[in-house]
Amino acid sequence: MPTNKPTGAQLVISTLKALGVDVLFGYPGGAIMPIYDALAGSGLRHILVRHEQGASFAADSYARATGRVGVCMATSGPGATNLITGIANAYMDSVPVVFITGQVATHLMGTDGFQEVDFLGLTLPVVKHSWLVRDAAQIPAILARAFAIAKEGRPGPVLVDIPKDVAASFVEASEMGELPAWTPAAPKADAIEAAKTLIEQAKKPLLYIGGGVHMADADAEMRDFVERTGIPFVSTLKGLGTVSTYHDLHLGMLGMHGTRAGNMAVQETDLLIAVGARFDDRATGKLSAFAPHARVIHFDIDPAEFHKNRRADVAILGDLKLALPALRPSMPDISDWVKLNKANKWQHRFKYDAPGKGVYAPALLKSLSEKAGKKFIVACDVGQHQMWVAQHCEFEQNRAHLTSGGSGAMGYGLPAGMGAKLGLPDHHVVTVSGDGSFMMNIQEMATLRRYGINLKIVLLDNSSLGLVRQWQELFYEENYSEIDLSDNPDFVEVAKAFGLSAFRITQRHEVEGAIDRLLAADAPTLLHVLIDPRENVWPLVPPGASNAEMMEERWDEPIDSY
Repeated sequence: MPTNKPTGAQLVISTLKALGVDVLFGYPGGAIMPIYDALAGSGLRHILVRHEQGASFAADSYARATGRVGVCMATSGPGATNLITGIANAYMDSVPVVFITGQVATHLMGTDGFQEVDFLGLTLPVVKHSWLVRDAAQIPAILARAFAIAKEGRPGPVLVDIPKDVAASFVEASEMGELPAWTPAAPKADAIEAAKTLIEQAKKPLLYIGGGVHMADADAEMRDFVERTGIPFVSTLKGLGTVSTYHDLHLGMLGMHGTRAGNMAVQETDLLIAVGARFDDRATGKLSAFAPHARVIHFDIDPAEFHKNRRADVAILGDLKLALPALRPSMPDISDWVKLNKANKWQHRFKYDAPGKGVYAPALLKSLSEKAGKKFIVACDVGQHQMWVAQHCEFEQNRAHLTSGGSGAMGYGLPAGMGAKLGLPDHHVVTVSGDGSFMMNIQEMATLRRYGINLKIVLLDNSSLGLVRQWQELFYEENYSEIDLSDNPDFVEVAKAFGLSAFRITQRHEVEGAIDRLLAADAPTLLHVLIDPRENVWPLVPPGASNAEMMEERWDEPIDSY
């Protein structure tokens, strides 16, 4: 057997190193074993998770936090299928991740062999591109192209499926080759001029900032545009932090759980300038009633987004780093509009003096973000706590708010915090989770312990599936069906069993000291916070309603401690 030639598996590892990969996440198994054999002693840092879904979410958040391509590996069959939620999550939120999976040997493909699944076929709807590798010599070129496709244009996940015999075969040394550089489209001058005219005619312009801005690395250009024009702005869930949430022109998040000031501005504006946003249903509410008086300027890198949900008067296709600096209108006098929005922002600001002695989660989260400061990054799970984070945490930088937006995948928070902390170890990375979400990937506490990943965890425990319970209360006549989690384990003891530090609070007066203790800890630590299960997320736009029809908070009863 020749030994002076590399195997396909060795080419995988050497190519990943050549592409600048410094950490990857995965879980070995039969079909991918040759690649793990080549990984040993390679110098690549591999994080062995305790479930493949954890690897997919960690790679996703690593990419979001750093702006680099995330990398994840798993074996064939169930190993690969355990990645699907993570792949779909990356696809929905346009995150660049390369997924490398093992596949049964080529002579077994189509025979229903052990752990055989047509993974390329299964994932076609939720990947940007995919390969089933049949020639090991092509591995360097394929991986290099996979990284380029994942990152260019509208980012997204790419799959590289490698049969076991292809990975084990010896080949002539192979190179990545020269790849044509992708050049983002420059905005058309006539579109820029048309947008300029609309802004100069507007009396009530409003910026609608989405997650596409930071994916384009155009945060500086976006902030400059806000300062040059003085136009008020709202943010989507993924757009939070693109411009500092402390900015006096920031009106908060829009949509179902957006601020009243933000939604009022959208309903009153005469010119909505959507920047890297896709008019998602959770942002627009009843689409026919969304921004009813507004003309629309829409910036995007993906032409498929234009006119998909809302017809744009001006559609500007291209790189935001070029398009935003090119748009330099002579601003009309919008001082009355700005004053109105600032007055609404003040009048409808969140109140944090809830009655009672129990922990008020919004106040805790606001204090947490303020104490953590400019290097605060939150990796958030899905549920009531996710909306409280979006509403009440302050974000001064881009890539600081990591959450499963389009997919809404429970279980994202813990592995996402792990990936973000490995990517940005000098930041205050905090996972915020609920007792429902936390149980879905609780096993990754073992990964934190093994690698000493100093992630901080805030677990808001209301002993229920809180957001489902809230909807059942409000829209299903209090018919509470299968939302009771009162038999949860003792999360402090569970965390300690995994080797983490952990402590619990139940009273409001304990909050500030607990936050200080958590942030000062030099090891992975869990703060277990018991909150009132009756507490809801406010405000709320009911399903099918206009964003003007917001339900408000009611403090009829004190917040109890538990």
